Amino acid sequence: MSEVAQIDTKGGFMKLLTQAIIKKMPPLYSTDSTPDAKIVCKFFAPWSSWTWYVTEGQLEEDGDWLFFGLVVDGHEKELGYFIMSELESVSGPGGLKIERDLHFGNHRLLRDFTASNKKER
Repeated sequence: MSEVAQIDTKGGFMKLLTQAIIKKMPPLYSTDSTPDAKIVCKFFAPWSSWTWYVTEGQLEEDGDWLFFGLVVDGHEKELGYFIMSELESVSGPGGLKIERDLHFGNHRLLRDFTASNKKER
């Protein structure tokens, strides 16, 4: 299993999951009763419209991170689970990798990313 994030300062890969993010990450199922969960971080594929908004996550026994959140492919939006190793395994044109949005502010899942919301993020 790879490290908690893509860490390779010589190769130029971004650290996807920092200790600061881990500290504020609610465990899985902990926001089930919260009607408008806070988005902890945003991952995206810089060569496409795929985006993953994380609302919860936990370290699994196998060392991988399991996340819950909103997945957007440009046409569809779906709540679901995804794992860090899947994000790390994706390669785009020229070897591009999934990145974390360093400038993503404070957003709430329903308020900011519902189908009726016309704003682009």
